[in-house]
Amino acid sequence: MGVTPLFRLAPYPCLMVLKISSELVAALWEHSEREHPIEACGVIAGSASDRRPARHIPMENSAYSPTFYEFESKALLALYRELDDRDEVPVVIYHSHTSTEAYPSRTDIAYAGEPDAHYVLLSTREEIASRSEFRSFRIINGEVSEEPVEIIGD
Repeated sequence: MGVTPLFRLAPYPCLMVLKISSELVAALWEHSEREHPIEACGVIAGSASDRRPARHIPMENSAYSPTFYEFESKALLALYRELDDRDEVPVVIYHSHTSTEAYPSRTDIAYAGEPDAHYVLLSTREEIASRSEFRSFRIINGEVSEEPVEIIGD
């Protein structure tokens, strides 16, 4: 009798861990709380060589929705040009859920187009303890795998 794996990770052979500074986590919470009840969204860029989360880039939710986020197309194009110029990649793509748990929706899964990115979700719903749902996922070809988060620093 075999052991059932906890996570189904294809095509990645091992479980990934998001290592992120407490300062970046605080910045994501501040952005999400400031935008509530609209979903906040943005990117954390990092060097293409080491893929460590380093630079927080809050984006405007052009959908202005409490249940959906969308990067404005011109801003997204400008972001990718800037990342390219700086030899950076989107290490983390994040957004908040304002009334549901921090878990990818069907729409989130359908729009996840960066297989190497960590998709971070924060829940700002009011019925839970403040800043209690900060979760990271890999979304590859429609497959969702939650990954551990290691917060570094105070």
